[in-house]
Amino acid sequence: METSHIVALQTKHDGLERRIREEMNRPSPDDTILQTLKKQKLQLKQEIVAL
Repeated sequence: METSHIVALQTKHDGLERRIREEMNRPSPDDTILQTLKKQKLQLKQEIVAL
């Protein structure tokens, strides 16, 4: 059970990383969106480490 939860969190983390890269590659990245995505990514990473 815990392993599948970690895998799900890692998948979400990877998805956020992809979205951050996509936003940064736009001609005019939205700093607010980037900040939100980075916070979400950090929260997931902290949750993964805690497990």
